[in-house]
Amino acid sequence: MAELDLSEEISDQELLARIDRVLLRQGRQRSLSVGQRAACRKQLFDSFRRLDILQDLVEDESITEIMVNGTQGVFLEREGRICRWNRSFSSAEKLADVIQQIVSQVNRVVNTASPIVDARLSDGSRVHAVLPPVAPDGPILTIRKFSREPLTMERLLAWDSLTEEAAAFLRRLVEARYNLFISGGTGTGKTTFLGALSQFIPSTERVITIEDSAELRLSGIPNLVRLEARNANLEGENQVTIRDLIRASLRMRPDRILVGEVRGKEALDMLQAMNTGHDGSLSTGHGNSPRDMIARLETMVLMGGELPAAAVRGQIGSALDVLIHLGRMRDGSRKVLEIVEVSGDEEGQVRCRPLFARDPREGRLERVGELEDRRKLEAAGL
Repeated sequence: MAELDLSEEISDQELLARIDRVLLRQGRQRSLSVGQRAACRKQLFDSFRRLDILQDLVEDESITEIMVNGTQGVFLEREGRICRWNRSFSSAEKLADVIQQIVSQVNRVVNTASPIVDARLSDGSRVHAVLPPVAPDGPILTIRKFSREPLTMERLLAWDSLTEEAAAFLRRLVEARYNLFISGGTGTGKTTFLGALSQFIPSTERVITIEDSAELRLSGIPNLVRLEARNANLEGENQVTIRDLIRASLRMRPDRILVGEVRGKEALDMLQAMNTGHDGSLSTGHGNSPRDMIARLETMVLMGGELPAAAVRGQIGSALDVLIHLGRMRDGSRKVLEIVEVSGDEEGQVRCRPLFARDPREGRLERVGELEDRRKLEAAGL
């Protein structure tokens, strides 16, 4: 720190050169080995320009989640199991510096006046941070990591997340432009599964993705537009919401719209987009079961507009075609639990017909019903 002018902008290479000079001088005094010097070099550079002690965890592809509970400890998830790490931050101030470094890279703001923020790392990993006074024990940081390579349907099949029959069925639905919705609890792989389904979208189509934090990494779609919401500034102005982005996307001539996740009023705009000629759209949401997801969608739509409940159910029944429900098993694996067909109002409720269900005894996804509405399949020649 004594050798740095904090008002001066220096490149990564210049910073490494200065670190090397200090280590060379200190190494002679302290008899540091070549290995110790290399380790110190990396730790110092990570502290200044990267994520400090968390950088090793971010680079470890076997880790799927990093949870920092202030200075009390760092926990990580590996292969579906959570364990405590043997290192932690030396001070709350250092952890707060790392959080500020992350959010500044994606033009987000977090401080005592606005202590909660969602952001992402350069590799697409999802970041959520909470600062005091909301977190009285120190800053809380959670990083949800994603595979560096987009997960394909082939890899999900290898992991027994679903069967080949179910994957082939879903592929035909995507190609025939059915509107699909993916539900599940936290950490069940909804975003990952959405990305896997997107590989079935024809490369000739124009696709627009809309997310709170841009996480989806789609391949094989040359005509791709990515939109990301923006929080309000310090004056509480210039916010761009998911609703704003959905409305804007309708003027961009999309063939399909992919909404990363619906959490509130934007559910109404998403359903209206699906009902106004943007067939083949996909989205995700939090729900404990297909029926629970439908109920939550009703609630979210009612938040977005003064509509009769019957009209809301009609919107859901006509917009959504098929709902895919994911779950997390006791061993930490993520699997497709149910695939249901969504259709119009039936006795005041949105109708859900099971198409695939996981046998509780065999643990295998089995076909239990046939698709009723085949009009899009027939129109696509499938």
